[in-house]
Amino acid sequence: MTWIAAVARLRARRESGVLVTVATVRGHAPRDAGAKLVVGRTGAWGSIGGGNVEAVAIDRAREMIAASKAEPELIDFALNDKVTNQHGVQCCGGTVSVLLEPLPVVRAVAIFGVGHVGLELARVLARQDLDLHLVDNRSDMLTEERLGVLADAVAQVHVHHTPLLPEEVLDRLPPGTHILIMTHDHAEDAALCDAALRTTHLGSIGLIGSAAKWVRFRKRLATEGGHDEATIGRIKTPIGLADITGKEPATIAVSVAADLLRTFETEGDSAGPSPSPAPASSPASSPAPAKRRPADERSPDRSL
Repeated sequence: MTWIAAVARLRARRESGVLVTVATVRGHAPRDAGAKLVVGRTGAWGSIGGGNVEAVAIDRAREMIAASKAEPELIDFALNDKVTNQHGVQCCGGTVSVLLEPLPVVRAVAIFGVGHVGLELARVLARQDLDLHLVDNRSDMLTEERLGVLADAVAQVHVHHTPLLPEEVLDRLPPGTHILIMTHDHAEDAALCDAALRTTHLGSIGLIGSAAKWVRFRKRLATEGGHDEATIGRIKTPIGLADITGKEPATIAVSVAADLLRTFETEGDSAGPSPSPAPASSPASSPAPAKRRPADERSPDRSL
């Protein structure tokens, strides 16, 4: 498997990993600069030359995965028989620097309702490295022509046409998915709020709309839905930045996207559930055969 395919597999499985690259080589070394290895929690694909260099890099990569480390690192190796290595002697005679770049689990966002605001919001969020899910029960909102504005998206866009019950999509979304509810139908919005509160693996839940709309929803969620106040409090409404008051779809979309990105930052570096730590050993200790160093020396009321 190529390293590109391995990275794609980790992303599809929503597993974190580390991309290991031979950054520089001086003298003789097992692989040239540019050789790559992808390390996952339990597997590895590709090679940077085997031996101590590769074993130490895998050990350190799995430590980074277990710690949800976001910053890249460089590890320097001296390949001679005068250093004490953890995984055997490599005496090619050269020196190697290896770059370890974390591959975090990408965040996921689901927009329920791809109307005027939903489409503008999708256009903004599509510029982010996300799994972006677009859900609507109206097929004309999800045509290839209409969604053509997302053709150059950085995000991986997933389209869900649900003619009857859009809330059924909630169970199929990845763990930690952030939910934005903005359909054309207030009854559907209410059903989605109720279903989202009953779906335990989701991230934040945002609802667009006015204060009057939320008063009605809050009462229904408590009386008909049986949710307590703490559970209902998971829903954020209104959504967006409070000091941006425009009602144009593009303005609302920018405000909501900025608010969501701020939520991402408060979450920290981990974008998904933390994997179980894998056994890892410390890098080799010696007269510096493997020296580690850093790689770098809401809003007013808005009704639909």
